[in-house]
Amino acid sequence: MKVSFHGHSVVKVEAKGKTILFDPFITGNGSTDLKAEDVKVDIILLTHGHNDHVGDTVDLALKNDALVVAPFELATFLGWQGVKVHPMSIGGSNTFDFGTVKLTQAFHGSSYVDEEKKTITYTGMPSGILLTIGDKTIYHAGDTALFSDMKLVGELNDIDLAFLPIGDNFTMGPDDALIAAKWLKADRVVPIHYNTFPMIEQNPEEFVERLPKKVGLVMKPGDSIKL
Repeated sequence: MKVSFHGHSVVKVEAKGKTILFDPFITGNGSTDLKAEDVKVDIILLTHGHNDHVGDTVDLALKNDALVVAPFELATFLGWQGVKVHPMSIGGSNTFDFGTVKLTQAFHGSSYVDEEKKTITYTGMPSGILLTIGDKTIYHAGDTALFSDMKLVGELNDIDLAFLPIGDNFTMGPDDALIAAKWLKADRVVPIHYNTFPMIEQNPEEFVERLPKKVGLVMKPGDSIKL
C-alpha cells in the first residue's frame, strides 16, 4: 500500500489496484502538488462538507466515475449533483471491494458555503475516517478539536498511520494534537491542515520533534510512504 500527502488535508492511498483520495481540495489549494485535470481516482472519502475538503469532488467523481463515501447529508447533497455516492454515519462501517471504511466522531462544523449567493447549506455532522485495507489501518481525523473519545479510537483500533490537523484556530493546535497522538497510539503520525492559509500557520517540524522518536513524520506535498 502506498500512501501520499498532497497538501492541506489531501491524502492519496493506492492499494489493490485502486486509487483513493481523502478530501480532494486541489483547485485553489496553494499547498498542493496536484493538478485537478491530471488526477485519476476510483474512490473519494470525505470527512465533512467544507469547501476546503470537498474541493474538486464533483468534477473528479463525474470525470472518473468514482464512488464518493461521505456522511449522509453530504452524500445526499452530492448525489443531487449526479455523483455516485455511498452515505454513512458516525459509528457505522462498511466493507467495500477496496477495504473497510468506518466513520468516527469529529468536533467541527460541516456546511457548503456559496459566497456568491451568500447561502450556507448544512451537510451533516463532520467525521474522522478509519480506512482498513488488509492488515493496515489509516486514521484521517478530518477537521476536529481534541476530544476524549479519541482514547477509544486508539484502544479499539490498531492504527498504523494517523493524519492529525495541527493548524489551530479552526481545529486542534499542536499542543492538543500531541495529546491526540498519545491517545491514538498510532505507529506513525503525520501533521495536516496547516500553512494553507495565514490563520493556520504552524511549524510541522517542531510538532514532530515533540512526538516520541520514530512516531512523527512531516510529509511535504508529493511525499509518500509504504505500509
